[in-house]
Amino acid sequence: MPSPTPRENPGLIDELGKLLKNPPALLPPLKTPQQAIEDFNATLKGGAATLPRVGSAMVNGRVKCIVAGNGAPDCKAAADRLCRDKGFKEGKSVDVEATQSCPVKALLSGKTSEPGVCRTDNFVTRAMCQ
Repeated sequence: MPSPTPRENPGLIDELGKLLKNPPALLPPLKTPQQAIEDFNATLKGGAATLPRVGSAMVNGRVKCIVAGNGAPDCKAAADRLCRDKGFKEGKSVDVEATQSCPVKALLSGKTSEPGVCRTDNFVTRAMCQ
């Protein structure tokens, strides 16, 4: 007499097994490890321009940004100076700090909210140097 066929128990584990064997069309197909490595390498090759170059470093300091002709802060020169002070050729600002500078007379009289009395100074505090 043949053995009875096992009864199917549609529990969670069984359903997950079915899902992995026959994935629905909504999910992207799983890649082989070789395909995943090839995709990763292609991404690295394509994105190499955005990665920091060898010989670059993050430096900290505090250099005041100059005011451009249009009144906006120009922090490129400040980042370059911060990097040159640390022995590098040039840099790009990563963190900029803004502070408000007011004359003592305005602070004592409480007139700091009047336009033109105080100025905003910007400082590069961290830069990526090369």
